[in-house]
Amino acid sequence: MARSERLLTLLQTLRRYRRPVSGAVLAAEAGVSIRTLYRDIASLQAQGALIDGEPGVGYVLKPGFMLPPMMFSQDEIEALVLGSRWVARAADPRLAMAGADALAKIADVLPPDMREEVEASTLLVNLRPPVETKADLGIIRKAIRSERMLRLTYSDEVGTVSVRRIWPFALSYFEQVRVVAAWCELRQDFRHFRTDRIIEMLPQNERYPRRRAVLLKAWRDQQDVRIEA
Repeated sequence: MARSERLLTLLQTLRRYRRPVSGAVLAAEAGVSIRTLYRDIASLQAQGALIDGEPGVGYVLKPGFMLPPMMFSQDEIEALVLGSRWVARAADPRLAMAGADALAKIADVLPPDMREEVEASTLLVNLRPPVETKADLGIIRKAIRSERMLRLTYSDEVGTVSVRRIWPFALSYFEQVRVVAAWCELRQDFRHFRTDRIIEMLPQNERYPRRRAVLLKAWRDQQDVRIEA
């Protein structure tokens, strides 16, 4: 086990105990010698972990300590790399760049052995290219975050064009298409809109009257939501 992962495991073990726990118990759970345990506790204390105690008395982690950003397990690192690579292939360019930048920031503060895991990861993503869309997904994400309405000129699968005012609350990324989940004022119901069928999109200054979380819950409760053709 890498040292950084061992330190993370020790922190997680300490979090399970509300009262001081002996070094022998901690060493047994971590699978290390008592000497290594004492060194690891000293390392965590040097990094800011609020661990009280001493040999023969026991150790306890004070509440409120947040894990530093470099503390990730091997599986967590692989999940971050895989997620970043998926975003780079599946999302719009702005979100793809943000994902790459975020992973680079994380890699910068990782210990050398874990940084090598990021750079040498063999988890690959192979997706078919998404259907081209003229709609700016960044604008859609902003409307969702700020709970603002959008006005769409939308074409269905047979080319029939309609104008919709929608309350967007979620954006789904499928392998080749992107779909906005929204309340449609025209249909007075939940509808899904493929972004590649949006001809024109105008953000509205109005906030929609229901909170995004409320819409999302109601949408999830409604199992027969149909995709707007």
